[in-house]
Amino acid sequence: MANSKEDLISLIEEHKRIIYKVCYVYSSGIQTQDDLFQETVINLWKAWPKFRGDCKVQTWIYRITLNTCLSFLRKSKSKPKVVPLTRDIESIAPDQDLVKIKELYSLISRLNGIEKAIVLLYIEEKPHEEIAQIMGISKSNVAVKLFRIKEKLRLMSQK
Repeated sequence: MANSKEDLISLIEEHKRIIYKVCYVYSSGIQTQDDLFQETVINLWKAWPKFRGDCKVQTWIYRITLNTCLSFLRKSKSKPKVVPLTRDIESIAPDQDLVKIKELYSLISRLNGIEKAIVLLYIEEKPHEEIAQIMGISKSNVAVKLFRIKEKLRLMSQK
């Protein structure tokens, strides 16, 4: 598959909202979020010549973005701080109750790295098969993890 730099630039522009959202959840502030976004774009650029199209391009972008964010967490050896959702919230969900969205993202930011990734993909309405492919786990494991994550979020919201 011939991968031109113009194709990659177009794909990044098309999927920047998703990349931005994933980076937000794994960041501890605006500066970290911007750094994660930039690092993700660099990693996409490096991996682009090797992309063969074995999976959907959106799946590939998610996987690179998640791996970049998880690597950042491992390197920093610290959990991200809970950061209120204040920037570009209207572009994420303009018709929904903003207070509930802020609360949800605050709770999600307290999950561990893998749980965050799974719940973000679930929020993006990815099918279990695609979540499994992106995360490198089985479809049944996705269902079990989602059930546990939902229960954990429910309990966290009651505190």
